[in-house]
Amino acid sequence: MDTNMLLRSIPKIDDLLRRPELASLSPIVAVDLARQTAKEVREGLLSGELRTVPSEADFCRTILMRAEDRPRLREVLNATGVPLHTNLGRACLSESAAQAAWDAARRYSNLEYDLDTGGRGSRHSRVEALLRTLTGAESALVVNNNAAAVLLALSAIGNGGEVVISRGELVEIGGSFRIPEIVAQCGCRLREVGATNKTHLRDYRDAIQPETRALLKVHTSNYRIVGFSGSVSLSDLVELAHERGLPVIEDLGSGCLLPLPGGEPTVEESVKYGADIVTFSGDKLLGGPQAGILVGRVQWLEPLKRHPLTRALRVDKLTLAALEATLEAYRDPRRAADEIPALRMLTVPPDTLRRRAEALAELLAGLPAEIVETEEPAGGGSLPDTALPGFAVAIAPAACSAAELARSLRAAERPIIVHVQRERCLLHLRTLWDEDFAYLARTIRGVLL
Repeated sequence: MDTNMLLRSIPKIDDLLRRPELASLSPIVAVDLARQTAKEVREGLLSGELRTVPSEADFCRTILMRAEDRPRLREVLNATGVPLHTNLGRACLSESAAQAAWDAARRYSNLEYDLDTGGRGSRHSRVEALLRTLTGAESALVVNNNAAAVLLALSAIGNGGEVVISRGELVEIGGSFRIPEIVAQCGCRLREVGATNKTHLRDYRDAIQPETRALLKVHTSNYRIVGFSGSVSLSDLVELAHERGLPVIEDLGSGCLLPLPGGEPTVEESVKYGADIVTFSGDKLLGGPQAGILVGRVQWLEPLKRHPLTRALRVDKLTLAALEATLEAYRDPRRAADEIPALRMLTVPPDTLRRRAEALAELLAGLPAEIVETEEPAGGGSLPDTALPGFAVAIAPAACSAAELARSLRAAERPIIVHVQRERCLLHLRTLWDEDFAYLARTIRGVLL
């Protein structure tokens, strides 16, 4: 039978929908999956991969299988070595943070209830107290992500006026979030100063006009300008701004509370140097849930709390519970480094990773696997010029390509996401848990043997 005849014999969608096997599916789902299946059969016939057309019964079986496997949020094993992998959910919560979110979800809580007075309370009070203690700031506020934090600060302070920023700090983050566009969205006019590689204090001084509302400093947390370059220190910028009665807003991006590899500035340092508002993320270097955190001076934070956008951008009880538990761990830096997965992954010694790689390789004995040294990024737009030294187990399959092995591992009961490099699948130990080694080995053996 020639290809054209085969193509004409593909079951019609209407005929498939009348089959009793598909009666349990929503018509919308059934149509979508039937079209998808028919398209794949058509492409297979045209490419020569298929030589026959499945029966209507086979079509229905495929559709029903796909209906059970429709995309949903699932646990995956991250073997990429990237601790803050944006596509895989960034920072994993600590056990205490996950438990706090679970407790808040399954029962009522005192979210906005003051147990002392019996009246209405603030949902931010506990988290704000912890943030003040940990950063030295006078006030704090939490919204749903750092982009929202920047949006809120500029909308409340800069609307109708100008915001001054160095050309070297016009950052774009993932999802095409760009500082110039967010400034415009807030009703501000952007005044760029300096050059891409160098900005001087005099550039800011000359740019300040009666319509200037704030000086904006954006930490280049996802890239670096090196070579013949220079920028104005936060302390010098603060001195100038305060002379002119203006606030300094600093967007730290990732933000961290403890010193980390790469020399990232801490939130405490920014507060100490006088920034009026500091914004940063909750689910990156902090190692907590997705959130945008603002800390700073009372005179600038209090108006933000009353701004109409604040309610639109507020976080729910699960986020607040997880964030509170995460921040609580930071009261003891040693506890934070031990309990918070992101911190543990970012700071684990290479020798520890080597020993864990040896343990995993032993479970894979008999397979084409070897231990290799690696350099791994932090991910999430953090620590851009820091390569974390580590180890991985590299598998070079003989019976299939590395891409095919990676595809099979993604299709496992608990999907395994690997790093494919030079026809090898790398299992990076930095982002794996020891308790998953047995499952990893069993799954890989099942695919290759």
